[in-house]
Amino acid sequence: MKISIIGAGAMGGAVARGLLYKARENYHAGSESIFPQDITISNPHTDKLEFFKSAGINVTTDNKTAAKEGDIVILAVQPWVLEHVAKEIKPFIDYSRQKVVSIVAGVKSDNIIEWFRKESEENELPQLFISIPNIAIAVARSMTFVVPVTISEYDNSTKEVIEFFNTLGKTDIVEERQLSAATALASCGIAYAMRYIRAASEGGVELGFEATDAKQIVMQTVQGAVNLLLAEGNHPEVEIDKVTSPGGITIRGLNEMEHAGFSSAVIRGLKAGR
Repeated sequence: MKISIIGAGAMGGAVARGLLYKARENYHAGSESIFPQDITISNPHTDKLEFFKSAGINVTTDNKTAAKEGDIVILAVQPWVLEHVAKEIKPFIDYSRQKVVSIVAGVKSDNIIEWFRKESEENELPQLFISIPNIAIAVARSMTFVVPVTISEYDNSTKEVIEFFNTLGKTDIVEERQLSAATALASCGIAYAMRYIRAASEGGVELGFEATDAKQIVMQTVQGAVNLLLAEGNHPEVEIDKVTSPGGITIRGLNEMEHAGFSSAVIRGLKAGR
């Protein structure tokens, strides 16, 4: 499978880095992978392309050249540039073969459809998807949401897009109306999780640990909590009950956080991010 990425900014670059990360991971595991030479990335400024060129990825400043190459064409430009880019590359995309995936936040499918519509008797439309990954795609650990726009979720093309994003983390198919909530929970959620890690690390310093040690302790603890929930499949409260003995320090700490509005603050933050 060949992948084209239009835009080497924060998210386009993260997708490319994730593919490189996964290629290295699969190489060491002896598994099949998308190789750097299967990836093409375009960007108007060459400084953002140097790293990817050195890693063996095909780079270009011409979006049209990039668009022609991919079985999956990922649009990762700024929202206000998307219309121009869509109309620029439209004549060079084979709608019968290629899948177009927009990871541009905040642009509605109706607009993207019109920008890609080919004026002909058939009134051709691309195999169009909207996708929202999060920044952890750079290490192949994204929570990604996919909306099949002009094609059924049961179509083989949809399966191929889902399989692609599953190599870079976990993927859910959602309706377009759910994207803002998905963004708040998973994309903004990365920042919220990191803010907890920062706060807990600072608390660790106050408890007497060096800053670097405190951060490592907190990250390992958070990773352990996530892995435990994944392995057991339990509700978080079930696992919390296992470590909160009557009159113990854990329940006292949890209650103090709740008195300060911990859970309600998280929920309010998520709702504010929609």
